Amino acid sequence: MSTFKIQDCHKETIKGICNSFENNPGELISILHKIQSEFGYLPEDIQREVAKNLKISVAKVYGVVTFYSFFTMTPKGKYPISVCMGTACYVRGAEKIVDELKDQLKIKVGGVTPDGKFSLDCLRCVGACGLAPVVLIGEKVYGRLEASQVREILESYVD
Repeated sequence: MSTFKIQDCHKETIKGICNSFENNPGELISILHKIQSEFGYLPEDIQREVAKNLKISVAKVYGVVTFYSFFTMTPKGKYPISVCMGTACYVRGAEKIVDELKDQLKIKVGGVTPDGKFSLDCLRCVGACGLAPVVLIGEKVYGRLEASQVREILESYVD
């Protein structure tokens, strides 16, 4: 369960986003995209607030959030890492890259580092098979990656 507690300022932000789409339930996916880009994820309290603003059931909001893989109900790191596990990437060593990332970051897939800097997830396919194996860190694409390159890449993300 999320530890996110919605505040009045969060409610106002959500209300403003819903209003910008005229509180139209048909715009639910667009609204959720915008809210997720604002908060980073869609915990239960945010879903309840969206449902209230759009006058729809929480179950409908939850159904959309859980159906589409883009949406997440758990917080991500400042630098979310996604490893493509599509066939081309898998065959070319994506699993070794995942293992190296887990070792370097000391987290499991789906986890976030204690400092909130990195999170680690796997994707089905990013559509860049010619660059396999592929890793995304935020919106930056790393192609033809080898496990031996992981440490250097992570070290380049210094705050």
